[in-house]
Amino acid sequence: MISHKTEGALNVAALFAISAVLLVAFADQIIGGELPCPLCLLQRAGFLLLAIGPVLTVARGPHPAHYGVTVLAGLIGAGFAMRQVLLHIQPGDAGYGAPFLGLHFYTWAFVIFAAAIAASAAMLLLRDPSPAQRRDAAWPAFGSLAVGLVVLLAAANAASTALECGQASCPDNPTFYELLR
Repeated sequence: MISHKTEGALNVAALFAISAVLLVAFADQIIGGELPCPLCLLQRAGFLLLAIGPVLTVARGPHPAHYGVTVLAGLIGAGFAMRQVLLHIQPGDAGYGAPFLGLHFYTWAFVIFAAAIAASAAMLLLRDPSPAQRRDAAWPAFGSLAVGLVVLLAAANAASTALECGQASCPDNPTFYELLR
């Protein structure tokens, strides 16, 4: 059994992991100059959806429904990522964007979404079934920092998407920020 305190700490760690994924994507966008395609933007949204379950656990304490939210978000994000994998599966297709550690970001996204689904299932199996007390929250300062970072990254994604797409549909292969032209 995993204690409620450990469960809270693992959810805080999950928020930092999701933030790390989004920060790497932003670094590639800003430093590498590769603008995200529409499916890439949906995968980023999927990671933000994935954060909802851990945010609820940090804010309200552990509950099985929070893992249900995470599993559903993981399935949605994995669907977006798999769609892009299947678009570039033909032999000779170079894929979209430069590979990162040997795989494209959308392949990594699928792997991470699948891992999040598996981790949520494991937490459901291993968690302490007794009702949690809010005072059992682990690392409240780190929890607030993790939630704040996710909120900041959500705002940054919204601003970046608005700059890239403007008021029109996002281009399939973006090369410039529409609102900065």
